[in-house]
Amino acid sequence: MSTLDDRLADALGAIRARGQWRELLPAQLADGGRIVREGRDLIDFSSNDYLGLARHPLLAERAGQWAATHGAGAGASRLVTGTSDAHLALEAKVAAFKGTEAALLFASGWQANAAVIPALLAAAPGAMVFADRLVHASMHAGIAAAGARQVRFRHNDLAHLETLLAERGQGAAARFILTESVFSMDGDRADLAALVRLARRHDAFLFVDEAHATGVLGPNGAGLSAQAPGADLIMGTFSKALGGFGAYVAGSRLLRDYLVNTCGGFIFSTAPPPAVLGTIDAALDLVPGMDAERAHLAALAERLRAGLGELGFDTAGSSTQIVPAIIGTEEATLALSRRLADAGMLAAAIRPPTVAKGTSRLRLALRATHSEADVDALLGALR
Repeated sequence: MSTLDDRLADALGAIRARGQWRELLPAQLADGGRIVREGRDLIDFSSNDYLGLARHPLLAERAGQWAATHGAGAGASRLVTGTSDAHLALEAKVAAFKGTEAALLFASGWQANAAVIPALLAAAPGAMVFADRLVHASMHAGIAAAGARQVRFRHNDLAHLETLLAERGQGAAARFILTESVFSMDGDRADLAALVRLARRHDAFLFVDEAHATGVLGPNGAGLSAQAPGADLIMGTFSKALGGFGAYVAGSRLLRDYLVNTCGGFIFSTAPPPAVLGTIDAALDLVPGMDAERAHLAALAERLRAGLGELGFDTAGSSTQIVPAIIGTEEATLALSRRLADAGMLAAAIRPPTVAKGTSRLRLALRATHSEADVDALLGALR
């Protein structure tokens, strides 16, 4: 036995008692907005495959082609021998998609946020960070790793943010504002145009996480930052609407060169492999032409929100393809999730610490491969 076994067992017992137990269950995405779990075909309202690209044949085909041509792995980190022509070409393609001077690839959204934020803060010792209280845990991890002072403003309350900047930001070596463009648990949006103006007034660096907007919102699916340009750094992922794996940051060429030279998470990580690059490349070819899928997805979300409202559910201000149904307690949320699974629908129960205590919810993530009948079936089951 490990010397920690007794303590680990006690900690797990406390997690079970709070109704927060989690376990790994195998599943397989299927066509038509479905998923296979434990031998059952379920309508999938939990995955982030918003445009249905995870099973698109072009992504699988190009992943295989690039692996066959370039090999299974990159061989090293980017600054050793891991940078190929394909990496550089793909970064240029991402920058063009996002409308920025440059872009840089990362292994995951968590890695990008947790590694880039400390690197940026290292350039300005004594900086203050102003973060929306609902930003992703990876952002909080990055701030903590930097040892920076963090001030959290009320969710999407820009008047509160401006007050904090005026009262507490004066005299700081630099000011950073951190937000998501689409918030992953509430499905609502930040007012990026107003945030850009506010950041300029207070000479603040604006960092925007576009993980859940990339591919779905903005012109050609380029995200809300493309609709309201002016953020200093944009982070996004290829693992949600783009159907693959990995992440990027986009911004100025100067910013890109700084991160190449200072960001430990980039410097000391093996470069993304060719198959992953091929998948991203295919998705970037497809996404700009998917306006019909984006319109269908938006219409499904409106239909779901209206139906949930009629049933008395709080949807937390959602205006995107992510539609929460707030339940309250962990136990009630888990029970409802299980009942929906019995009815043939997968709706994940999201509980603390992912969300605040008392706001456990079904996080309903829609996919462009869903139909109106799928949404109506979910509402019927809830009714």
